[in-house]
Amino acid sequence: MRTSVASDPPSFLRRVLPVLGWLPAYRRDWLLPDILAGLAVWAVMVPEGMAYAGIVGVPPIMGLYTIVPPLVAYALLGTSRLLVVGPDTATGLISALTVGAVAVHGTVEFNQLTSTLAVLIGVLFLLFGALRMGWVAAFIPTPVMRGFIEGLICVTIVGQVPHLLGIDGASGNFFDKLWSVLRHLPQVPLAPVLTGVLSLAAMQVLRHLMPRIPAALIVAVGATVLVGLLGGEAAGVSVVGDLPSGLPHFALPDIHSTTVLELLPGALAIVLVGYAEALGGAKAAAMQVGGRIDPDQELVAHGPANILSGLFGGFLVVGSLSKTSVAISAGARTQVANLVAAGLCFLTLVFLTPLFRGMPHPALAAIVIAAMLHLSKPAYLRDLFFRSRWEFALAATVLAGELMLGVLHGIALGVVLSLIALIYRTTHPHGAVLGQLPGTEAYRDVALHPDAVTFPGMIVWRPGGDLFFASIGHVRHGLKAALAASRPPARHVLIDAESVNLVDTTALDELSNFIGVLQHEGITVAFARVRDHVRDRMRIEGLEDLVGPENFHERITDGVRAWQKVASGGEAASSSGGT
Repeated sequence: MRTSVASDPPSFLRRVLPVLGWLPAYRRDWLLPDILAGLAVWAVMVPEGMAYAGIVGVPPIMGLYTIVPPLVAYALLGTSRLLVVGPDTATGLISALTVGAVAVHGTVEFNQLTSTLAVLIGVLFLLFGALRMGWVAAFIPTPVMRGFIEGLICVTIVGQVPHLLGIDGASGNFFDKLWSVLRHLPQVPLAPVLTGVLSLAAMQVLRHLMPRIPAALIVAVGATVLVGLLGGEAAGVSVVGDLPSGLPHFALPDIHSTTVLELLPGALAIVLVGYAEALGGAKAAAMQVGGRIDPDQELVAHGPANILSGLFGGFLVVGSLSKTSVAISAGARTQVANLVAAGLCFLTLVFLTPLFRGMPHPALAAIVIAAMLHLSKPAYLRDLFFRSRWEFALAATVLAGELMLGVLHGIALGVVLSLIALIYRTTHPHGAVLGQLPGTEAYRDVALHPDAVTFPGMIVWRPGGDLFFASIGHVRHGLKAALAASRPPARHVLIDAESVNLVDTTALDELSNFIGVLQHEGITVAFARVRDHVRDRMRIEGLEDLVGPENFHERITDGVRAWQKVASGGEAASSSGGT
């Protein structure tokens, strides 16, 4: 192993630094599209970064600090050529709730802990990547993720409405915040309401009529100019205020064990949700432009992206499908587009921050709300209701739990329910009596195919899943029920084991005992289509000797014919004996 790595360093380096895989093949004609796409990404990320800082609960400048280091880190380490990493709404709200449980919102400690949380998230990403745990995203099925996102959209919007209308917000769950908004509606000041509502309307119109232009930048600039010209700040419109110019200072987080323990649950939730979202964005981009996505390397790439963001005064980042869509629609070819965007954001921090002083908070709230509305997919839930009532109920439960209990409790509820559903399905495989379709050698569930032919005196039984300690009881019960319902009573059972990929000691012991009981009752047992590794376990555990090696068949048809031959021979013997 050591020799192979040493003899092929380029292969090793390409695995560690995926940029080395595509950069040598970079074509000159890609440069202009990448530069133009970088401009588009920059135009979206600057105003959205400042707006999403409001979701996280930190000053707008921290949103700008969050852009440059993650873009550069992912460009070097990520396996997607187009995925854009940056501030995110879903995980941003979890960050605000996690840090808010430890520090008071609006304080220096809150801002510092937000950056510390980003570093902790990056360490977890790196750890999971080193352990090759890219499969963890599979524990959030799409209905749960969709229910979580829809709930998050509601929670985020109701949290931004006070900023949109220029009124005081409230703490608590979704309904507490909604009630607070409704109570304050008669007292809303006119100038902030006009600023927020017109900004939101402009966002929606621009996205609908001209989806390719950077609507967030246009609205932010337009609102800033109009509020300044019309004296909106004097009329009560809250603005961002002075922002520090220049680059952020590198600062190591002051991490204590108690702080880590308090932030860890939220960090784990962010890693799980953020990774699932990022992996979905990376795969969607790969479907558009090609390329191979390595789930484990994606975890690794998100590690330095978050660590560097936290060390330079920013907050957490994940791969964003919406920002990636901007890059794709703008014609991006590679991560060079994101490096261009990072360079422009760098120049923005150094030279352009004074221009954002008069940016109104209602306009930033409108940008966030428009992003949430764009993210919502109510049609998915409607279609899910007709496709699977159970999965719709799962999504609806997560959504309701998020609104009533909170964001972290909502996603925890979704993961727990998903695991319960997974356990139930794996421990309750769908067994079935099979019959032969007329004129074929295909065997199907007789409950679904009434025309399938069965064989008097025998049943062909399919367990429907793996045989292990938690499922064998259900399988045994199903087979007993099938035998009890067979008419005339079956004297032979042929088990189609094609669906069995796993057997453990408990299941083999239970199965051997049950076969022994059946044999004592005069019922013989045979197997068909047993996988090699499963039969090896049966041989080692003695089940093959109990049944007899001759009673293992390659095809169901072979097993049926063997039984018919035995049955016809027995009938012939009975007939001759009677004579």
